[in-house]
Amino acid sequence: MTKLPFTKVLIANRGEIAVRVIRAARELKLKTVAVYSEADRNNAHVLFADEAVFIGESEAKKSYLVAEKILAAAKQTGADAIHPGFGFLSENAEFARTCKKAGITFIGPTPEAIDLMGDKLAAREAMKKAGVPIVPGSDGALKDFSEAKQVATQIGFPVILKAAAGGGGKGMRIANSMQELEQNFSLVQSEAQNYFGDPSVFLERYAKDPHHIEVQIIADQHGNVCHLFERECSVQRRHQKVIEEAPAPFLHGHNEVRERLFKVAVEGAKRIGYTNAGTMEFVMDGDRNFYFLEMNTRIQVEHPVSEMITGIDLVKEQLLVAGGQKLSFSQDTLHLHGAAIECRLYAENPHSFLPSPGPIEEIVFPGGPFTRVDSAMLPGQVIPLEYDPMIAKLSTWGRTREECMNRMERALAETVVAGSLTNLEFLRRALAHPIFRKGNYTTSFIQDNKEALTNTKLLPPGIESEEALRAMLSLLAETESNTLTQGLSANWWKTYE
Repeated sequence: MTKLPFTKVLIANRGEIAVRVIRAARELKLKTVAVYSEADRNNAHVLFADEAVFIGESEAKKSYLVAEKILAAAKQTGADAIHPGFGFLSENAEFARTCKKAGITFIGPTPEAIDLMGDKLAAREAMKKAGVPIVPGSDGALKDFSEAKQVATQIGFPVILKAAAGGGGKGMRIANSMQELEQNFSLVQSEAQNYFGDPSVFLERYAKDPHHIEVQIIADQHGNVCHLFERECSVQRRHQKVIEEAPAPFLHGHNEVRERLFKVAVEGAKRIGYTNAGTMEFVMDGDRNFYFLEMNTRIQVEHPVSEMITGIDLVKEQLLVAGGQKLSFSQDTLHLHGAAIECRLYAENPHSFLPSPGPIEEIVFPGGPFTRVDSAMLPGQVIPLEYDPMIAKLSTWGRTREECMNRMERALAETVVAGSLTNLEFLRRALAHPIFRKGNYTTSFIQDNKEALTNTKLLPPGIESEEALRAMLSLLAETESNTLTQGLSANWWKTYE
């Protein structure tokens, strides 16, 4: 068994990613500590960990975002390492510095790397110097609308305005004309200030027929940097991913482009001295020209698909690398096997995509070969209003993309959630859509096919009309009294509101 310089890991997060880290730590014979807010008292990560510490009210800014409370919990339990997961404090350089000063190992990159990549303008400049292609746009933060107008005229429409300190799909607006640019400029500045405390914005050309392609990177402290191939994350709403897959179907048969993509991603990570897991994100146009978007200095939500096509446990590698170990593999020994797809199951209105918090009365997850479920949700638990409403990540693997898609369709058919609105039917429709099946979808896939994907007349398999559904539910209500039937009945009628 590998000897690490730490023995107890505190997970500064919640939900499924906290459970994911606990599992990896246990396989390395490490003790684990969970932290939880008022809303998460009965969450699975609290039950799974060896110890758990209450850190405050449900609101994140009073619990999971309070570094002092996280560090106090580490001191209280004797935790000598902290894994931040994703979101919350995961890309907070000051938190990483504070951990280091306290003698606690931060499971992630250096504070300097987090700082550099967290500033979108500084990141663009760093990648440009490293030879990574950069989207044409403003050289720095825009002083005013007059400068934005000048840059847009120079590079041409459409353009996208972005918050310099942005992330998570927030502080971004597309403009197809000068009028839209003028309308959106002050809005993005306000969003940037509200979300990130920094009103700085910059402007980039918006790619035609864009694909969101990313490369998973992991690097140790001995100079070894490897990529785990690419992922396609173009199925998005509100600039947030819903379905991801690896490898990218848009790059099938274009190995030269893929190799260039891997080369610049690895070189970019090396040039900034990056360590631990990270993701280089690119926008790729319809001609397969790619440009650097940003680097996420943490484990990604969609990391399971990279694990499934490589057989590498990325979270376990994170722990080993943070403990000073070399990567357990090299680029030469890493091979791509088959295809993997991940679907994010959300408690949300399937038409507006707005969160639908509330109790989960019944839940049935899929099983079967090469089917993975990442979740911390149990029947009877509540989807809190305060956090991201993701219920689970469903992932499948297949020897071919066709087999993988068919397996995911089967997995989604097996999945049942009662008590809350979900995007389950949306996911089923997306997987069955001919554009998705062909693999030539872009980031406008949902927008361009919204009626087909979010039709209000959502009917379960085998039911051909609303009248038939009402008759079936009426009959079930007379003969059944279980909460699953009642929950489904309530759920279906909510979709018509």
